[in-house]
Amino acid sequence: MAESGSTQVPGLTNARGLSLDRMPIRTREGGVTLSGWRLSAGSDQGEGAIVLVEGGAGEIRYRGEGVFLGWTAEQLRGAYEALRPRSDESAFETQQLG
Repeated sequence: MAESGSTQVPGLTNARGLSLDRMPIRTREGGVTLSGWRLSAGSDQGEGAIVLVEGGAGEIRYRGEGVFLGWTAEQLRGAYEALRPRSDESAFETQQLG
């Protein structure tokens, strides 16, 4: 993923998403490997990452690293949504047959 432009994130100046990577995640309480996304970000305050963990039954948890350490789940969710990359192309594509 290419670095995105600066985005408004409360508490950070010149925040920008750096990379978004899919990763396996293990939790202490579970014996199953879960899927997650790690969004690396940079700002004038430093670098950090937000990890989105997709649990069972549609449960979603956020974990902050670096400049995001100690942020509430609501703050992490807002920052993740603001910094994650947006696709400019439509996900729906018709195929021409014949």
